[in-house]
Amino acid sequence: MADAGAVAPAATTQAWRGSFVSAPDGLKLHVRSYGSAIAPGLPVVCLPGLARTSADFDVLATALSSDAAQPRRVVALDYRGRGRSDYDREPENYSFPVELADVSAVVTALGLAPAVFIGTSRGGLIAMLLATQRPAVLAGVVLNDIGPVIEPKGLMRIRSYVGKLPQPRTYEEGAEILRRLFSAQFTKLEPQDWLANARRTWKEQDGRLALDYDPRLAQTLESTDLERPLPPLWNQFDALGRIPLMVVRGANSDILSTATVNAMRDRRPDADVVEVPDQGHAPFLAEPDLIRRIASFIAFCEISAHRS
Repeated sequence: MADAGAVAPAATTQAWRGSFVSAPDGLKLHVRSYGSAIAPGLPVVCLPGLARTSADFDVLATALSSDAAQPRRVVALDYRGRGRSDYDREPENYSFPVELADVSAVVTALGLAPAVFIGTSRGGLIAMLLATQRPAVLAGVVLNDIGPVIEPKGLMRIRSYVGKLPQPRTYEEGAEILRRLFSAQFTKLEPQDWLANARRTWKEQDGRLALDYDPRLAQTLESTDLERPLPPLWNQFDALGRIPLMVVRGANSDILSTATVNAMRDRRPDADVVEVPDQGHAPFLAEPDLIRRIASFIAFCEISAHRS
């Protein structure tokens, strides 16, 4: 439902292999795979935000898969209608039930269970929904700037631009568009960071730049009445139960409030909670210190899995 606006500030040398998995309805879903399929550690599954793609996790996935101490397999998914996945002829299929089934199909097809799931925004909601249906596939969950309560102000901001961004003539123009939209939340990005973000938001198509997602994704937000509080998802959060949990919040986030994080802590005192300064919705998960923190959490998940 919610979405990451800006993405990781730096690109890396390509360290991934692309492949496709059939969704339950036959539509082709693109995945990026990092590291060896027979790596000994727990695999990691990365789920992006509403209008984001697998590219958002490139820095994190490369670091986790190439860790000398514990290399592991990392898979990042393009939902239907995003990135290199097929677009759906029926935009109503850009929905949680369909995307949950898609994620489940990818996990099964690639033999990823159990895995640690890292979900940014919408991806975190899908991870919580997965806990209600297939909790055994979750060896751990990282919720990146998302929780059971979604702030209407942030959702209103997202609805104002998803599928409606201007079409830039160059990536430099795209970088300026993103800077104007997101600099209040991401206060320390450099010009090269905004340019990298632009290259992950638009793609070259027929000699012009086009959004790297189906603009009809905007329809997923049109039916939301932002004058009323959104139904909280505490039952879905509680479905995580004893699954190891890490919560990452951007200090400038308008989607995940401090109050909601505190309420999550009350229900899960064992959760590893991190607040990322100078970033909003959603943190990049690309800074070395945060990557090390996430790697340590995954190692803890591994120990917990061996005990159970």
